[in-house]
Amino acid sequence: MADQAGRARRLDQEREQAILRATYELLGETGYQGLRVDAVAARAQASKATLYRHWPTKAELVTDAVRVCKAVDKPLPDTGTLRGDLAAWFCDMATMISSDQGPILAGLFMALHTEPELAVQLRQMQESKLPLAESICERAVARGELRPGYDARLIEEIVPAMVFMRRFALGEPLDQAFIDHLVDDIVLPLLTREPRS
Repeated sequence: MADQAGRARRLDQEREQAILRATYELLGETGYQGLRVDAVAARAQASKATLYRHWPTKAELVTDAVRVCKAVDKPLPDTGTLRGDLAAWFCDMATMISSDQGPILAGLFMALHTEPELAVQLRQMQESKLPLAESICERAVARGELRPGYDARLIEEIVPAMVFMRRFALGEPLDQAFIDHLVDDIVLPLLTREPRS
């Protein structure tokens, strides 16, 4: 991905925001495969040359649009208990997936299978984010709620997949009963089980 500081010097912030917003809007309308740079240019009232000069590939343009336009992530939940933190985090996730952003993100995840450059860009963006699961579990250890030996990666492996499946494949609501099921029947038992020898 092009260096953001260098890019900002060459393209004013208002212009960049307009292009990224147009990209994000069209992503919601057409999906990644259907997104065309000339359509982004027309909506943002910019030239295709401008777009290609600052974002040489569609994958870079889309990744920047997701990073900038996706709703700001909420602060890490801090309810005072492991269960409360997990429930609050999963509730935030469910709210986001149920919003207009849900189909955009679902489409991007589907595109990862056929668009290797997009996959690389989005994984780099994800890896740069704070590992929420590990942070929540570390606080639980400090409070004496969780013993060392847990595997916080299980949360990231299981919960997003279940949320996406329920919302997009099954068409069922991401309600409080579902959140409670995720926390009490799946995640907490996995985190508190005896470590494998």
